[in-house]
Amino acid sequence: MERSAQHDVEPETPMQEIVFQLVVERPGHLEARAEGPDLRIAAASLEELQHEAREALINHFGAAHCAYRVQIRRQHSDRISGIRPLRRPPARCG
Repeated sequence: MERSAQHDVEPETPMQEIVFQLVVERPGHLEARAEGPDLRIAAASLEELQHEAREALINHFGAAHCAYRVQIRRQHSDRISGIRPLRRPPARCG
């Protein structure tokens, strides 16, 4: 009996996500590290950083890198000050 091609296909592995947090962000220089595997990357632009992230996954996971989606995020910073501006009308000039 012939088996249909449908039965020969293995179920797809769900995509996993690796998040790289920016740790250094200066004009022309970005550095990020992964949450999870110990991966650190650096590049001059976000586009290049995305490419470096993919290269790091290829080097770390080999062929399994295809199962990972890359996210690059800026770190959420806390408020520097809790001082709020006064809510009054601006002073009149003149």
